[in-house]
Amino acid sequence: MPGIRVEGDEFALRQPCGEVECVATRDHPVALTVRHLGATDRRYTVVVASVDGGPVETNAGFSVSPEHGPEALGLADTVITAPVDPTRLTRELPDDVAAALARTRPGTRIASICTGAFVLAAAELLDRRTATTHWECAPLFISWYPHIRLDEGVLFVDDGDLLTSAGAASGVDLCLHLIRNDQGTELANHAARRCVAPPYRDGGQAQYIERPVPDDPGASTSATRQWALEHLDEQLTLPQLAEHAHMSLRTFTRRFRDEAGLPPRQWLIKQRLDRARHLLESSHLTVDQIAADVGFATPASLRQHLGTELGVSPLAYRRTFQATHAARSA
Repeated sequence: MPGIRVEGDEFALRQPCGEVECVATRDHPVALTVRHLGATDRRYTVVVASVDGGPVETNAGFSVSPEHGPEALGLADTVITAPVDPTRLTRELPDDVAAALARTRPGTRIASICTGAFVLAAAELLDRRTATTHWECAPLFISWYPHIRLDEGVLFVDDGDLLTSAGAASGVDLCLHLIRNDQGTELANHAARRCVAPPYRDGGQAQYIERPVPDDPGASTSATRQWALEHLDEQLTLPQLAEHAHMSLRTFTRRFRDEAGLPPRQWLIKQRLDRARHLLESSHLTVDQIAADVGFATPASLRQHLGTELGVSPLAYRRTFQATHAARSA
């Protein structure tokens, strides 16, 4: 599955290699350098390109020298645009960037890291779509592109062939999501371990927006979330969770959402789905057994939530990813 990361005239060098390495090393036991990514990985060929084939100045005081120019976009299945220095954002798309993006083939998956969403917005790729970007730049994004539905509370948005992430670190979350959808949870989890990153980060960027320190800085729902993960097969209720956290329902719900970025019930469903996906890939348990093991009240509930999340049935998901793992082992 070829892939490419494209840089603009100047980009913000917060994580110059993180997203690329995350994609390329998801099934490789050895950490790779950018130069060797394309030659060593079997499932993704990752290359770095600039809009003119020349060096790209960074805001860290040095330049990156891509090995490819805009012609590489015509061969890519996935294009990832890097962050743009917020001080150099422009409402209109530079002609050379527009020409580079015009080389992409129909159906190419295009993603952005952090303020790279401004590039996709200026290219009119996000018109009438849902997207996200860094919360500090959200007011500017909304004022420039009111016809785009900006979700300020999430780490990334998957809108089919267009994906956007909230910040530089969220780019890792986004790429792990791509790997998870392409190759399954096992390989995504391996990539996360190589990056020393969580396979799935709870909540959205709302939890990172500056806000006053709570009156009781020791009060947190993190211990209760860990406890819930250890009892995921049980029919956990909101009162049970609040009682474990020694909080009232109202206080617990508010603090849980502030910390995790999701209401408790939505968070539980997400954790159950993630565990169910892992079991569908890695075990021969029946759908009924998996539903019970991850805490869904009925197999029908698992089917409903998996269908809503991924658009597939449990058996179809299992066929896809167990076949992928078998092919990799062959």
